[in-house]
Amino acid sequence: MRGKLIFVAGGALGFVLGARAGRDRYDQISTTSSKLWHSRAVQRQVGKAEDFAGAKTADLVDAGVNGAKFVIVRAFGGGKKKKQKSATTGKTR
Repeated sequence: MRGKLIFVAGGALGFVLGARAGRDRYDQISTTSSKLWHSRAVQRQVGKAEDFAGAKTADLVDAGVNGAKFVIVRAFGGGKKKKQKSATTGKTR
């Protein structure tokens, strides 16, 4: 779906930029594309895409924080002290 949308947008942009039909054709294409962009169906899909991206962004931030914590814990030993034997009793503390 994303690939199709990019292809259509690229084709429209290429036509507009490369067209030699004049200002009238440009205005016609501009008006039509504006109507399409502001249509309910397109805006509904835009809203869904924004919601999806927002949800995934929060997951990405959480994953980044957890990854940073993991790296720090691994680098600094997690704050755990190694068990030491007592010099007098020979037992592990």
